[in-house]
Amino acid sequence: MRVRLRYTKAGKVRWTSHRDLARMFERAFRRTQLPVAYSGGFAPRPKVSFGLALPTGAESEAEYLDLELVEGTTTDLAELPARLSEALPVGIEVSAAATIDDRAPSLQEAVSSCGWRLGISGAGHDELCEKVAGVIAAPSLVVTRKRKGKVVTDDIRPGILALRVVEGVEVECELAAQPRAVRPGELVRAIDPGLEEAWVRRTNQWIERDGARGVPLHATDAQHVRLAGARAR
Repeated sequence: MRVRLRYTKAGKVRWTSHRDLARMFERAFRRTQLPVAYSGGFAPRPKVSFGLALPTGAESEAEYLDLELVEGTTTDLAELPARLSEALPVGIEVSAAATIDDRAPSLQEAVSSCGWRLGISGAGHDELCEKVAGVIAAPSLVVTRKRKGKVVTDDIRPGILALRVVEGVEVECELAAQPRAVRPGELVRAIDPGLEEAWVRRTNQWIERDGARGVPLHATDAQHVRLAGARAR
């Protein structure tokens, strides 16, 4: 049986690497005695698959992972989010759990775009609005980065699906995850090379199913999820 979890990541734990996050969940599975299936071979590993990696230092309201449970076992999925949250560090809270089809595509394959909220430093509100308007109107936005040791250039404009200044020096955006993922830092530098991210928060991840837009898994009362350590407005 495949189970998908939705969880938040906030506060000090946002500086945890993706590898350390995986270890935290493995410990939580052991502490809650969750019957996770393991791979075979000389070094068996739990059958757990994480979604898109979150930039180190970024918070998130919508992270996901898939895991496989031992065949024939039963688990109360209604109680699982609370059980796992108690076994995880402060700042990681599991908000939903549900079974998914064994043939469902992986999160890496399914997620087509992500929603983000960013705090920007280096410009005032009016200046930021002007710069964002320029990005929206631009036919292309070419950025340069290193990939596998080589310097490559990409036009990220097609991957900026939505962008707006929401208040003060904060922006909300939707960035493509496929075929080429656009990173929040790349967007900020495209707005202006002199700007920096004061903070970054992933607000959602989107998938396409038979032409319809949805999320990998709805959180329980997602509209009211509060991030530990979130900044006061």
